[in-house]
Amino acid sequence: MTNRGVSVQFDELTRVYGATRALDGLTLHIEPGELVALLGPSGCGKTTALRILAGLDEATSGTVSVGGVDVGRVPANKRDMGMVFQAYSLFPHLTVLDNVAFGLKMRGKGKSDRLSRAADMLDLVGLGELGGRYANELSGGQQQRVALARALAIRPRVLLLDEPLSALDAKVRTQLRDEIRRVQLEVGTTTLFVTHDQEEALAVADRVGVMNQGRLEQLAAPADLYAHPATPFVADFVGLNNKVPASVSGGTATLLGVSVPALPGSVDGDGVAMVRPESVTVTADPAGTATVATVSFLGAITRVGVTMPDGSLLSAQMSSTAARALTPGDPVTVGVEPGGVLVTRPL
Repeated sequence: MTNRGVSVQFDELTRVYGATRALDGLTLHIEPGELVALLGPSGCGKTTALRILAGLDEATSGTVSVGGVDVGRVPANKRDMGMVFQAYSLFPHLTVLDNVAFGLKMRGKGKSDRLSRAADMLDLVGLGELGGRYANELSGGQQQRVALARALAIRPRVLLLDEPLSALDAKVRTQLRDEIRRVQLEVGTTTLFVTHDQEEALAVADRVGVMNQGRLEQLAAPADLYAHPATPFVADFVGLNNKVPASVSGGTATLLGVSVPALPGSVDGDGVAMVRPESVTVTADPAGTATVATVSFLGAITRVGVTMPDGSLLSAQMSSTAARALTPGDPVTVGVEPGGVLVTRPL
């Protein structure tokens, strides 16, 4: 069942709509069998890139290659792309099995072959017993599993997922997110996953590309992206951050009363440091000048809001065991772990 996958290459891809540059020189290489997520806010260009790859839109300039071949002049229906969108797009008059087999029917496959392949795909997504039902008899999560099975049934060269989980509730979204990753790893199809949800992107992808105003700001493995953001935008967009006043001098940044090495590119003077909540330390201290404002239990972790002497609010994240000693109104001392300072920039 494994598909070794093909490479995908965007080279200096630009798409202009009137005065708007939806894509501005996007260059991106996806390895065969890799799942790359494009992450960013609405209007950043991520869906435009997917649509150009699918053949549903045309680039103003630049090229898109699949398996080393420029597909710019290949019609959408000849590109062998499997697609799953936010809307399930199932045919209400067809059974689940026939929905999955539909793409194979359009490709001229015999009934026996296409129904056998469709049944295999339903087994793959855990819906093997529901082939005789209709779409309106399924939950939202089940319908999106059917859409995934249909996309994979044609043995696509590339699988395209455009916000496939946005319409689902939180619990189903998490379950299906994990299911998509499991299935993609099993079949080995090269996949482009578009989302505005950072948790989704970090959870499913081999690499995540963060986009902003039509440009790719950074492409990296999820852990590297989170720990080592390349730009202030990436640091601010991925994960939670505190923005803390800092002073930089001679390669050292001072913030929250702690001196840490300044990040490369930092300039001397007053600035702003971005600090992850899990890198903020909060210690009960009767002589402390900060005060616990909120304590939010989140299961294994607890998020603690701290009011600083200047009135600003700082967010810290710690184990729930460590947070038991803290209650709103407690005086505390606040610090920062050196490795938790992400970006230091001028005011």
